[in-house]
Amino acid sequence: MSAPIRVVVAKPGLDGHDRGAKVVARALRDAGMEVVYTGLHQTPEQIVETALQEDADVIGLSVLSGAHMTLFAKVCELLAAQDATDVVVFGGGIIPEEDVPRLKELGVSEVFTPGATTASIVDWVRANVTPA
Repeated sequence: MSAPIRVVVAKPGLDGHDRGAKVVARALRDAGMEVVYTGLHQTPEQIVETALQEDADVIGLSVLSGAHMTLFAKVCELLAAQDATDVVVFGGGIIPEEDVPRLKELGVSEVFTPGATTASIVDWVRANVTPA
């Protein structure tokens, strides 16, 4: 029996709406993953520190404020600075399709936009994340 996938779900920045992040966190938990939800208004530094402390395999970021390019990039940059590029990063929220290729270039493995199902997110995490 393998270890469960360890997930940190985070809301970076000043965005105050976290219903979607909580729904995703619950779906991942119900699928047998260990999930830590960091809560609202987290800095990229806090998110990366939590991921390292929790020995996370993956970080799920949710942004609705339009700051995804800056915040997602900073999380990926901080992971690289900590030699933790093995931590997979995925994101979701109100993200224009034209921003997705650039986010992937910056190190975000997948982006889920409105309309993505929790099943598709769970399936993607299972297919793309290997527990440590």
